[in-house]
Amino acid sequence: MAIGQRLINPVMEKEFRLRMRTIRSPLALMFYVLAIGVLALGFIYMEVQARVPRGLTPEDSRFLFYFLSGAQLVLISFMTPGLTAGVISGEREKQTLNILLTTQLSSSTIVLSKLFSSISFMLLVVFATLPVYSIVFLFGGISPGQLAAVFAFYVLVMVTLGSLGVLFSTLYKKTVVSVILTYGVTMFLYGFTGLAAIFVYEVFRGARFVSGFLLGFNPLAAMISIFEPDFGKEFFSGNLDGLQIWHLFVPVYAVITVVAVFFSIRRLRPVLKKRK
Repeated sequence: MAIGQRLINPVMEKEFRLRMRTIRSPLALMFYVLAIGVLALGFIYMEVQARVPRGLTPEDSRFLFYFLSGAQLVLISFMTPGLTAGVISGEREKQTLNILLTTQLSSSTIVLSKLFSSISFMLLVVFATLPVYSIVFLFGGISPGQLAAVFAFYVLVMVTLGSLGVLFSTLYKKTVVSVILTYGVTMFLYGFTGLAAIFVYEVFRGARFVSGFLLGFNPLAAMISIFEPDFGKEFFSGNLDGLQIWHLFVPVYAVITVVAVFFSIRRLRPVLKKRK
């Protein structure tokens, strides 16, 4: 009963209704799937033109899968912060947060409901692209298990970036500030970790494992390590032989998610106590 009340509550119901009531959500879904479809067809067209009359091979299909997965990861990382970085600060700006806090809903229920409702829309968007991925299976080279692993990876990235967005939305009163900070952290995870790893790899040849640990924070590097297991051999050897970048990425992002959600809840809890 407690679990059902936590998952199905007025906050989540309101978020679902408001998100799908306007034309923006269906348009966002349409343009997202259209963008992925155009990228896939563009890739196929260029490959066919370059390899006439041989056509597409399983190897080409595998590279198409890599290309689509990387493009979708970038789109997910771009959209998720925008969906979550204003969920609490937006309520504050509309002067509805105080009303929400006077209800019997706990701070954890409010935070988790806001996070889940935003992530659920991204899940809908991502799973709507499955028909595009079916093109890959027409030519072979990719197994259903690899597709499932990539989509599970997407979910982890969504939840982590979404929880960071909720955290900044809870900590700062202005939505624009929380949005900027969330995108800033996202760029840090992609850009700084990648550049720092390259710098350490090139300058400190004997400390390549440090580059591997830095890439453990980088979603793109972690995805590459899922596709190409040999990628991790560049950074880990000896006692660390067999370690993959995604082996580091999963627990690191799980910890970031838990910490972000915890502090989001703690940030609301004192307000609730003062109002009792």
